[in-house]
Amino acid sequence: MTADVALKSTDRPALSHPFPDPPAPGATIEVAPGIHWLRMPLPFALDHINLWLVADGEGWSIVDTGFGRGDETRALWQRVLDATLGGKPVERVIVTHFHPDHIGLAGWLCERFGVELWISQAEFLTAQVVRGGLAAGDIEKRVEHYRRNGLAGEALEGFRSRSNYYRDTVSPLPARYRRIVPGEAIEIDGKPWRAILGEGHAPEHICLFGRDLGILISGDQVLPKITTNVSVWPDQPDADPLKLYLESLANFRPLPHDTLVLPSHGLPFYGLHARLDFLAAHHEERLDVALAACVTPKSAAEIIPVLFRRKLDQHQLGFAMGESLAHLHYLAGQGRVRRTLDADGIYRFQRV
Repeated sequence: MTADVALKSTDRPALSHPFPDPPAPGATIEVAPGIHWLRMPLPFALDHINLWLVADGEGWSIVDTGFGRGDETRALWQRVLDATLGGKPVERVIVTHFHPDHIGLAGWLCERFGVELWISQAEFLTAQVVRGGLAAGDIEKRVEHYRRNGLAGEALEGFRSRSNYYRDTVSPLPARYRRIVPGEAIEIDGKPWRAILGEGHAPEHICLFGRDLGILISGDQVLPKITTNVSVWPDQPDADPLKLYLESLANFRPLPHDTLVLPSHGLPFYGLHARLDFLAAHHEERLDVALAACVTPKSAAEIIPVLFRRKLDQHQLGFAMGESLAHLHYLAGQGRVRRTLDADGIYRFQRV
């Protein structure tokens, strides 16, 4: 999800898309020697996720897995396995982060092929906790988080009635895993792929840079068209994820300018550094918009229509609240706004 704020001073960079058309359902496109692009459907406005098959010795490594609910994605996987793998085995399943469109079928694929799940520690442990669900008291704490930040009425009650959507969309995970450590080199098909840390969107998001191939598998950390969701969530109500996200963009600056970026949403692209510049400027402008609105005390709920100028459903509202809080917390961390808990028990932010 991204805001609807019109950028004032930043033009979107003219990225180059060497593959302008995505693969058909159940098919793949080879984007580099031994690297195949496949796309799986999602039941949202953002209606797809890109997944990657990487030739790996006598078999294949899978990077991200798709949604785990329903039979459609499993059926499409079966078509890909039959058509692309050529009878070669799956050697491992690599997951960039714990979100259900990335890890949803990891357990199913690992069990089917008897292989290890490769994932960072924070992402694996977060997935286990979230899939375990919330106790009744935890649900009330979640609702209280949104109430304290200005939501009320039906919008607030919508968060009380939400089921454990994560468990419904993520197949049971393996009991053990192979930890990916940020900065380490992972050998795939005899070539080193460096694990690059991305923060802010997820706790320990791993991107993979293959130097020999000039390719970055960027997950959700760097996307070509939409901006990565960076949110404050009820389990860390005082977090500053936008600071982490903006700082972690520096981890991608040393990569070559001719790097081919393989994102989880949208089309593969050239123009990594221009996109990094845009993302930094985009958030700076959103911060300016939020700061201007806080000339009088504002709750995060009151900032939502400032940043998101369209009607939001309950699912989108959670992301919008999270992003609004992320920008307000960043401003507070910089000393540009002050947060107060008012007499009505609602946090409000005012420009200093």
